[in-house]
Amino acid sequence: MAGGASQGRDGTDPGSTVARGGAGGAGRRRSIWSRDFGLFFTARAVAKLGDTMLPVALAAGLLQYGYGAGAVGLAMAASVGCFAGLVIFGGVIADRFDTRILMIVADATRLITQSLAAVMFFTGHVVLWEICVIGAVNGTASALFQPGVASTVPRLADDVQAANGAIRVAESGSQLAGPAVAGMLVAFVSPGLVFAAHAGTYALSALCLLLLKLPPAAPDDKAERTRFRTELVEGWREFRSRTWLWGVIAVWCVLMIGASGPAVPLVATQITLEHGPRAYGLVNSALGAGTVVGGVIALRLRPRRMLRAGSLALFSFALFPAVVGAGLSVPGMMAGCVVAGAGMSFWGVMWATSVQTQVPRDVLNRIHAYDVAGSLAMAPVGQSLAGPAAAAFGTHHVLLAGGAVTLLCALALLLIPAVRGLVRADTAPVRSVPTPRPSPAQSPAATEPQP
Repeated sequence: MAGGASQGRDGTDPGSTVARGGAGGAGRRRSIWSRDFGLFFTARAVAKLGDTMLPVALAAGLLQYGYGAGAVGLAMAASVGCFAGLVIFGGVIADRFDTRILMIVADATRLITQSLAAVMFFTGHVVLWEICVIGAVNGTASALFQPGVASTVPRLADDVQAANGAIRVAESGSQLAGPAVAGMLVAFVSPGLVFAAHAGTYALSALCLLLLKLPPAAPDDKAERTRFRTELVEGWREFRSRTWLWGVIAVWCVLMIGASGPAVPLVATQITLEHGPRAYGLVNSALGAGTVVGGVIALRLRPRRMLRAGSLALFSFALFPAVVGAGLSVPGMMAGCVVAGAGMSFWGVMWATSVQTQVPRDVLNRIHAYDVAGSLAMAPVGQSLAGPAAAAFGTHHVLLAGGAVTLLCALALLLIPAVRGLVRADTAPVRSVPTPRPSPAQSPAATEPQP
């Protein structure tokens, strides 16, 4: 993304002084490891471990108490919906206050809510609307937590792509272990134990963040703050002035409705019903193994046009819903999920690095919030429609259609010139180029940035 409000034809800012890394940027790689990056790395890995255990516990637990795929989708949508709806406001808050403190508060909140969920499943008092309320509170806390992640990585590591790759590998390792562990705990003990373990991961994450010492923000990052609404609008203007950014988000909304949103509850429910919770844990772990592979590849491969490379890798993610929809055996589903996970993980590193290095630091939290909100805005819609769609057309057909939608979305990304042409940048600009304010004699439409 350009450092300012305007972009060149290839999606870059022609006036930017940011050093651009080419395909052979490996010569300038710097070590990312330090005490503080290690703490943040651990916090992300531990939190991801709990997050990947949750779908297994939620699907198996609700099915155990007589609920179906629609209920699982609603429970997941409650969390994602609140997160997507509130993360934009979280981005403005993160630009105004200490992001580390905000993340600790969010972890403490989720520690409490997941502990309550564990008690509910342990005691057998499982009511769907109460589970949805807990999910909504979790989503709200996540909306406060997530915007600060984007600005924390560049403050802790000079090589942002390598840092994102390392974190992706750690999170992928957690995704590999989490579902398998959750499946065994559900099968041999209770879903409540998984919720209790999930609460424990938030406690460990909060502890790591308490010990973390972030470098002081650059002086230019401490610009005078304006009103909350003004900063919200400024973030929107910065977001929509970058065609490559809103173009990806628009495609992602389609992906959430037609593929990823319905796939999450339907894959969990279908595999659990047909093969049991342990099989779902194995399939999800295979997806995690693939994301480890994708993260390792992203550590080594440094393409000049990162989003083009990521879009090509995204084609493989179509296998995630398709192998389940095709009714393959457990080993077949695991093999497909390894490939799907690798593609999605590689895309994730390319995307996160592009946002963190192309967006000016003074608006990064807000831009990241719009990014996350747009990416997930349609996920609860897709999850809520999963049950009715499966009832009308059959689960297998819905999942196969999700694979086809994924292929079309990856193709659409490559057809957007600003996406496929964006040139990598290895360092983010500190300040955005101010958007000119209209004088009384000017029309606002004449100076407002256009996509």
